[in-house]
Amino acid sequence: MKINAKRLAHHFEQMSLIGKIGETGTSRPAHSPEEKEAFQLAASWMHDAGMQTRIDNFGNLVGTLKGSKPELPVLMMGSHLDSQPYGGRFDGVAGVLCAIEAVTTLTENGIKPERTIEIISFADEEGWRFKKGLFGSRGILGKLEEGELQRTDANGVTREKALIDFGCDISKFKESEYKAGSIFAFLELHIEQGPILDRAHKPIGIVSGISGPLWLTVKLKGMAGHTGSVPMHMRQDALLGAAEVIVGLNKIVTQIPGAPTVGTVATIDVFPASRNIIAEEVVFTLDLRDIDLDRRNRYEQQVRDLIASSAKAHQLTYEISEDTNSEPRYCAGWIKAIIGEECKALGLDAPELMSGPFHDALALSYACDYGMIFIRCKDGISHNPLEYSSDEDLALGTEILYGTILKVLEK
Repeated sequence: MKINAKRLAHHFEQMSLIGKIGETGTSRPAHSPEEKEAFQLAASWMHDAGMQTRIDNFGNLVGTLKGSKPELPVLMMGSHLDSQPYGGRFDGVAGVLCAIEAVTTLTENGIKPERTIEIISFADEEGWRFKKGLFGSRGILGKLEEGELQRTDANGVTREKALIDFGCDISKFKESEYKAGSIFAFLELHIEQGPILDRAHKPIGIVSGISGPLWLTVKLKGMAGHTGSVPMHMRQDALLGAAEVIVGLNKIVTQIPGAPTVGTVATIDVFPASRNIIAEEVVFTLDLRDIDLDRRNRYEQQVRDLIASSAKAHQLTYEISEDTNSEPRYCAGWIKAIIGEECKALGLDAPELMSGPFHDALALSYACDYGMIFIRCKDGISHNPLEYSSDEDLALGTEILYGTILKVLEK
């Protein structure tokens, strides 16, 4: 191997100590002191790779290896260092640390690219703190939406305040945006977060595309009443209506056996949340994803019809707000071909597979061609402290990333 596998494993170990929960878990909220500490550590390794670093006004950590022809559009790589509140050590981290190792290897081998290379740890990819993800990657492309800075976390802190506390200047977003055509291509290495590679006993996969995520927030409102005295036929039970929608969502997304559609309700807030008061208001999040946009659109309409019919049946009012809506995005054929060549050179039979989870590459796909390398993760577990990818698989993926960078730089 050309990359330094021992150094890479040591970097993963050091990064896992920041925001550590339990034995193997990670909690690094976006725009938090823990993420700032992670940025400082990653920046030190970027400096070792010969890169200059900065934190932009969206809260992204940017490392730059200046090329001999800086007028050329940049080759960008990266992922994120923020985590889920109950997350693992590899989600996002692999894309940042493996890219740093690949660029360090370039520098150590005296390779001086014509094209500038940038590694970015994007701010708030996960989206759990402010219920809206891909903040930093959308930000650099001028794709933020109205009202995003006023979104609040569970403690009532706005994103605006979190960014200011992080050291960002929200009045200078434009200075941190990239002009159209200034990014040549984007590469992202990531753990699969699913079981396909692990079950196939394959360490590496080549991503074909990313499913389009639709995130909705649904509010159902009825009438509170005493659970012991209001007759069943007279109730306006918001929680009962929500339960029907949740069960119905599962039926909708599984109506075609074997299709990759997924639908999830993972958060639910009940008011007034007393065991002997009928639920007056329920707010829940709904996540619908598919690589087939037409099918996702059909299912979305079925979900909306289900919400309306359940509300009517239980005398409820309802509101549906859209938090995220992106179409599926496919990887560039020429980048997939390069990754495939690098895999074959190492004797690997790397399958193509789609990504159900979204990544920063989804946002970058609107600005440039992109490609992704997947790393096997044990039992397909992710967003969980049990998340695990081996040092050997991560090193192998980094070696493939390194070879891919060399060939992309020739374009």
